[in-house]
Amino acid sequence: MENKITDKEKAQIIINNILTRTSDRMFDPSKEVDPDDIQTILQAAMAAPTGVNRQPWQFVVVTNRDLLKQLAEALPYCRMANEAGAAIVVCGDKSRFLEGEDAELWVQDVSAASENILLAAHALGLGSVWTALYPHQDRITSVYGILQIPADFVPFNVIPIGYVKTAHTPIDKWNPAAITYRS
Repeated sequence: MENKITDKEKAQIIINNILTRTSDRMFDPSKEVDPDDIQTILQAAMAAPTGVNRQPWQFVVVTNRDLLKQLAEALPYCRMANEAGAAIVVCGDKSRFLEGEDAELWVQDVSAASENILLAAHALGLGSVWTALYPHQDRITSVYGILQIPADFVPFNVIPIGYVKTAHTPIDKWNPAAITYRS
């Protein structure tokens, strides 16, 4: 007898993944992140919605321990990269930006891809945290120098990923006061 999961149960699993995701900042440096997991995470990132399907993103995967240490030392809110098993630098690809009034929509597109990275990592049992680069020019410049990223890519954030040392309880951010209904 087959044990089929219902659509309602699938939805609850997805919603639970969203509601239980946390920003993890303490990783076990002795555990590497499986390359297959990184590929799955990147596939999830590239499934994000994007304006006019431009997909204006480029991802730099960092697993080199020395480079992770350099990122940790150079970026004020990325100290945990030193212990992470990997980091993904999400970048905007200028060659795929829209023009005119829509030129800045790339920020929304790479933000959606970044959220998918965080959720996919969590679903795979990994911890992660979004550390901002853009629009701080000093941070962007540091990442260009450390990772030798081409000038056509705009480093947007660094997402350290790894096995969490100590799990913590997610913060309940539900706030009905932030909702306005119009019927």
